[in-house]
Amino acid sequence: MNNLEALISNWRTERIPETIAGRTKRVYDLVSRIYPVSSRLFHQRAHGIALDMADIRDGAHVLEIATGSGEMFSRITKANPQGMNVGIDLASSMAAATQRHVRKRHPEARCGFQAGDARQMPFRDGVFDHVFCCYLLELLAANDIVRTLHEVHRILKPEGRFTLILIGRSRNYFNRAYRVASKVVPAFWGQQVDDGRMPQILEASGFRFGQAKEVVQTLYPSRVLLMHKK
Repeated sequence: MNNLEALISNWRTERIPETIAGRTKRVYDLVSRIYPVSSRLFHQRAHGIALDMADIRDGAHVLEIATGSGEMFSRITKANPQGMNVGIDLASSMAAATQRHVRKRHPEARCGFQAGDARQMPFRDGVFDHVFCCYLLELLAANDIVRTLHEVHRILKPEGRFTLILIGRSRNYFNRAYRVASKVVPAFWGQQVDDGRMPQILEASGFRFGQAKEVVQTLYPSRVLLMHKK
């Protein structure tokens, strides 16, 4: 057993032993019109910290995986107006909503959008300077989290930056509520996967640790990680 296999052998992903991508896609297609409210209430502060940590230089090639409401992607586009900004989301309605939102706010920016699966992305090796991934790994089973991390490593340039936002575990009241919600609607809420070992898992997947920050917004904890491709 290698180091990565050892780390994930007893990982806390019992709520989703297998990725339920089809159900997740249907749920997020249904909520695509109201999901921006969730981003404004719970995710904006973490998005701002992630962008600061990534330190994008204008002109970069940037990918966001699972664009969701488009709130983070809009920030990326504003920071990188002369670069190439690409977004993918499993839910086609989410991808379309992000496209409409960003092109309305940043009509001159270079952007591309498509529905896509993070476990098998349609990009060449070593093409992106930055990859962002916000609140996605919670919807994947352990083996598919590893597949996604390998894909991110593949498409990043040498020394490229990977900025990841995870649902935090620093508040017991939130952890209890989330366990209930994830049991009721696992295709939407997923599961909390960061038990403190995520930096080790990322390092075993070919990344070098940069920094980590915790943030809470409207009682919702998030953990932001910056990694570099080795």
